[in-house]
Amino acid sequence: MSNTSKTFVEGASIKRPPLFVGENYPFWKIQMKIFLESVDKSVWDAVMNEPFKPIKIVDGETFPK
Repeated sequence: MSNTSKTFVEGASIKRPPLFVGENYPFWKIQMKIFLESVDKSVWDAVMNEPFKPIKIVDGETFPK
């Protein structure tokens, strides 16, 4: 029988993201957002808005770099 505390489950560290176990998605989403923003604000922005893709403009046409 396992007698683990919720404090020490996967993801209860500042170095590991919160583990989604299939329950309470709204709470997990908030925890994941906080974790990703703690790494860097632009990480969460990339999750919500797609990563930034640099482009170059040649004669009025855009091309990916």
